[in-house]
Amino acid sequence: MNDDVCEVKGIHEEAVNQVKSEMLEDEEFLIVSDDFKIFGDPTRMKILYALSKRELCVCDLAAVLDMTQSAISHQLRLMRARNSVKFRKEGKMAYYSLADEHVLKLIEMGVEHAREKR
Repeated sequence: MNDDVCEVKGIHEEAVNQVKSEMLEDEEFLIVSDDFKIFGDPTRMKILYALSKRELCVCDLAAVLDMTQSAISHQLRLMRARNSVKFRKEGKMAYYSLADEHVLKLIEMGVEHAREKR
């Protein structure tokens, strides 16, 4: 016997109807899924984690992660497209930071959850 499946088939109509009425539209699921893809890459997570500590320029991020500026810039472009990071120019320097508190909370919750598994 499989302990992880129902032994009797039956639908709890009230529960099913309640959850169905609260489901997101397919487009919303797609947006959320695309946003989570940003967090699904270890390099991007390292960049986001570094930016959760403070605003950094591309050169600083490259030094922190021991990567090329080109590789960092590529990842930052992807993250800007998903509104995970933002940047500001100061003279010839571009400084990056997290887009908002939602991104910070996702990082903090992910780290907390990972540390629980240790």
